[in-house]
Amino acid sequence: MDGNAPKIVSRKVATTGDLADTGLISPAAADSLTPVAEQFGVAITPQIVRQIDPSDPEDPLAAQFVPDLRELEDHADDVADPIGDHSHAPVKGIIHRYPDRLLLTPVHVCPVYCRFCFRREDVSQHQMLTDSELDAALDYIHNDTNIWEVILSGGDPLMLSARRMQNLLARLREIDHVKIIRIHTRVPVVAPDRVTAELTQALADANPVYVVIHTNHSNEFSTEAIAACAQLADAGIPLLSQTVLLKGVNDAAETLGELFRLLAENRIKPYYLHHADRTKGTAHFRTTVAEGQSIVRELRGNYSGLCQPEYVLDIPGGYGKSPLSGPYAEPADEGWQVTDYQGDKHHYPEEG
Repeated sequence: MDGNAPKIVSRKVATTGDLADTGLISPAAADSLTPVAEQFGVAITPQIVRQIDPSDPEDPLAAQFVPDLRELEDHADDVADPIGDHSHAPVKGIIHRYPDRLLLTPVHVCPVYCRFCFRREDVSQHQMLTDSELDAALDYIHNDTNIWEVILSGGDPLMLSARRMQNLLARLREIDHVKIIRIHTRVPVVAPDRVTAELTQALADANPVYVVIHTNHSNEFSTEAIAACAQLADAGIPLLSQTVLLKGVNDAAETLGELFRLLAENRIKPYYLHHADRTKGTAHFRTTVAEGQSIVRELRGNYSGLCQPEYVLDIPGGYGKSPLSGPYAEPADEGWQVTDYQGDKHHYPEEG
């Protein structure tokens, strides 16, 4: 490890003081960032600490995980509940927007806390559903026979132990109308040591289980991360990816193309490219829709079809995802007219 590498990589970073100890920020910066950490949780795994280059002021991983004073800024376009989680939560642990699928959030902690996360004010505040809350959530799924797919989200569901995950998947598999289970996670990349043989077997035993890996930059992929993903793929678990378009992190076709090629080479199909949500304190991460569309056009022209995710917007208010291409998004009134999956049209004002 060279002289610019972080000093401490053996334990999880959970405070601004921990960040200063690693050498990623100065002690003075740690003091100034305390108000940010008090409002929005801080967590960086040893794996990601090792991946950050502290000599690079524009390091794309530091931008994603190290707190920033701009997170305390309020913007008129910020939305408290940007994708309508709270308005679509019939019981605790369930977010139900679409007729045939819903989110089950069994745990509300993550191995890392992304500075742009749309649930950043909810995660780290609660640990996991109680037994009675989980029972109620599973009863809700059991009683709605329209539910074909259950998406485990959070927090990060792979923060559950292999035993708890195996139990949860087995209970979902007992519900006849649930045919597909999808798991959204950052764990294989940011905490690959959690992808144990026991966890892998628990997932494989419940197939068809799709694992969607959240990743935004090729620098996130260590040798250990690639091995963890390979372990899942070798077990017959289909892997997809989800990426957020972030200004200053990956807002260039070359940067995204490198990531998507790396994913495809490792049997991970790029699935979604998300336009950044209007979460409080994240305006510095947001591109315009037109910028995103331009990047997607360049990707289409220069990279394999295997490397093409769907560029989508989660329409503010909880109306669901809509592709930001073709007839789904059209310029209108200093912004965009976006059509949701039911054919209803919504005005999306453009920033700047």
